[in-house]
Amino acid sequence: MAWTPKGGSGQGPWGSGSGGGPRPPDIEDLLRRGQDRFKSFMPGGAGRTRGIILIGLVVLAFWLASGFYRVQPEEQGVALIFGKWVATTDPGLRYNLPPPIGAVYKPKVTRENLTNVGFRAGFETPQEARREARRQGGARSDVIEESLMLTGDENIIDVQFVTFWVINDAGKFLFHIRNPAQTVKDASESAMRELLGKSSFEFVRTKGRVKIQDEAKILIQSILDDYGAGILVTRVQLQKIDPPGRVLDSFRDVQAARADKERAVNEAQAYLNEVVERAEGEAQKIVKEAEGYKQQKIALASGESQRFLSVYKEYLQDKKVTTRRLYLETMKSVMRGMDKVLIDNSMGGSGVVPYLPLRELGKRGGEVIQ
Repeated sequence: MAWTPKGGSGQGPWGSGSGGGPRPPDIEDLLRRGQDRFKSFMPGGAGRTRGIILIGLVVLAFWLASGFYRVQPEEQGVALIFGKWVATTDPGLRYNLPPPIGAVYKPKVTRENLTNVGFRAGFETPQEARREARRQGGARSDVIEESLMLTGDENIIDVQFVTFWVINDAGKFLFHIRNPAQTVKDASESAMRELLGKSSFEFVRTKGRVKIQDEAKILIQSILDDYGAGILVTRVQLQKIDPPGRVLDSFRDVQAARADKERAVNEAQAYLNEVVERAEGEAQKIVKEAEGYKQQKIALASGESQRFLSVYKEYLQDKKVTTRRLYLETMKSVMRGMDKVLIDNSMGGSGVVPYLPLRELGKRGGEVIQ
């Protein structure tokens, strides 16, 4: 219906009346045409809407399927949801929501890492260290502010060592400490300073090396456990334990003097042992000889006593014969070594001095004449 103003002029605000002037816009027609134009962009009515939903579901399925991941035997998986650590997974096929909602880190937990204290060599694993040593001949730079330490007897010592470690818990390793390598270095240096501060200079340089390494490993592990670092210390290896370079020559002179002292002490101890052993040998010899002499005298005394008893038995049976025999045996034993000649008393009264061939008698060993 056309709008006509009062007065019947047939003229409206859009021109002349219904006969030939422009008409006002139809709002409903505009809305209808806008809806039709919007639908023209759609694939095709209600069916087209279902197609869009299906495509969205397929895309969603592919997105969800991309959340599967594989953890290798040398790795641990650390699953995150909206940046929060939710799980630590073992090797195998695992699942976590894909990005941007979820994320997965897979650090290598079997690889042995190393941290140098007192020097820098530009490598982080034992394999790299061996390759670098072959390539550069073991070139490295010293870090004096780390290597100089104070011993328990107030001597300065230059120490360089390596701490070997592996990742024990990947989640703690990633989120409990900010800089793992620096943390291991600081813990290692602190532990070594504490141990050397309780030990003497000579003990550390000589027989205490193995003990220091073992105790340092235990102490470093204790510090890292307190931090919750998720790191396992496998070993500590001392590379260098020497006096500072400025006093090294003087120290070598002292060591040479100490070696001469020890050599002199050892030689004196060897001489002492030789003399003592010789004296002990002589003493044992004298004791053995005295023991033999004692046994000899005991045996002789026993024999004499047995002989006396046997003679005494014979004496009881025939006193005269036994007495005569004892007298003769006694005289024989007394005069056996004497240069004497016995002459019968019956010849003494004749006044004739007999001729005695003493030289001949002496050659024959003497002769007894009755």
